[in-house]
Amino acid sequence: MTNDLIAKAAIDRRMAEIITPVIQDMGFDLVRVRLMGGKYHTLQIMAERPEGGIEVDECAKISTAVSAALDVEDPLVDPYTLEVSSPGIDRPLTMLKHFEAYEGYEAKIETTELIDGRKRFKGMLAGVEGTEVLINVEEGTIGLEFDWLADAKLVLTDELIKEMLRQRKAAGIIDEDKFDDILEDAPLEGGDTDTGSEED
Repeated sequence: MTNDLIAKAAIDRRMAEIITPVIQDMGFDLVRVRLMGGKYHTLQIMAERPEGGIEVDECAKISTAVSAALDVEDPLVDPYTLEVSSPGIDRPLTMLKHFEAYEGYEAKIETTELIDGRKRFKGMLAGVEGTEVLINVEEGTIGLEFDWLADAKLVLTDELIKEMLRQRKAAGIIDEDKFDDILEDAPLEGGDTDTGSEED
């Protein structure tokens, strides 16, 4: 069963059913899938390694494998563009383990129903307790059942950017000598992306 945070609409859930095994066999997690509408459709897939991170060449490999699987299943009638990317720095949080991994960082959470008269919560993530996501808000620490969540993402902060850059440095993705320069000119958004077109 795919959680609604990964795939919201029925078509997204159908796509997730096809895409998830392909991506998992390659050693990655599906973070999110969305079919963006309009005149031209874009199928947006966010993926990463279970321990976090993904490179452009890995996005390209996922794109090729997913395209092949979608050609066989053919769930989309209209032409579309396939876009495979990393979750980015201010990433969506779509699995319980994400809330644990980013404990201590600021997040925005939206619930499907009103909780104590509100649906939107912003504060510091305080980990996970069972199936509850803990978040420090002005009133104190509250627990929100994971199943109640409609949307959740990290808030872009200097601390978050610095931590992401530190992780990339530790993984050998960023050159030691360039680290301080990159830290000063840290990008504020986006992630690695590979885009390919799929025609009907």
